[in-house]
Amino acid sequence: MGRKLIPNPIGLLGGILLLVLGILAVGAEQWAPYDPKALLGQPFEAPSGRHWLGTNDLGQDLFSEILLGTRLSLGVGLSAASLATSMGLGVGLLSGYFRGWVDGLLMRLVDMVLVIPFLPLIILLAAYLGQDVGNLVMVMGLLMWARPARVIRAQVLSLGQKGYVEASRLLGAGDWHILRHHLLPGILPLALAQFVTVASQSIVLEVTLSFLGLGDPTQNSWGSILYYAQSRNAFLAGVWVWWVLPPGLMIAWTVLGFSLLGFALEEIGHPRL
Repeated sequence: MGRKLIPNPIGLLGGILLLVLGILAVGAEQWAPYDPKALLGQPFEAPSGRHWLGTNDLGQDLFSEILLGTRLSLGVGLSAASLATSMGLGVGLLSGYFRGWVDGLLMRLVDMVLVIPFLPLIILLAAYLGQDVGNLVMVMGLLMWARPARVIRAQVLSLGQKGYVEASRLLGAGDWHILRHHLLPGILPLALAQFVTVASQSIVLEVTLSFLGLGDPTQNSWGSILYYAQSRNAFLAGVWVWWVLPPGLMIAWTVLGFSLLGFALEEIGHPRL
């Protein structure tokens, strides 16, 4: 898979964008020039050599806030994507391999999750469970696994008709052996592509919920920065250029990186694309 992905300029560019974001997230505390909660400057201070992106209405350094927000936004997105993709992978494998009543039961569950109004439900659950990052990750993971499960099931049904799978079954190979050695390797590229897609959606969703005031108020995220910018009249004060635009560009950068990498991975998982 790596040999196929590296020559792909789309996948390479997406990987570079995400690698830079990952480095920023890992080294956020070391590279942030100030404590993002410290009151160090004048309110609405313009960008300068001391504060690269200026300050907010309390005099807090916005560059430090964005760096720390990178860690939280990426962490929430990757954690929710890991939970959703793992559930979707398990359901898709079992449903596509065993078929029959197992397939019928699991697919009806998938259909039920897919028809639920997603955004209103997640807003309701986030408000009910409380403003906690762990709750947010759990809710997003439990509501986003169905689409990966359906896509993976379709691939398992296709691989199950291959000659080597039938030959293994005729030779007496058990279900676990076939699932582990024949089907799982064939769907991993597709599962990884689904992981990338869900991670991108989870990050945007976390930003949306934080912007609506449903995120953890004790943690810095891109969404919370936008929330406070909107609630404290950044546009009326004329400071939106360094308060709103930078986190917006970071969100666009992240989504672009995940999208490009996802396109490249889908070409590996579905060569016919």
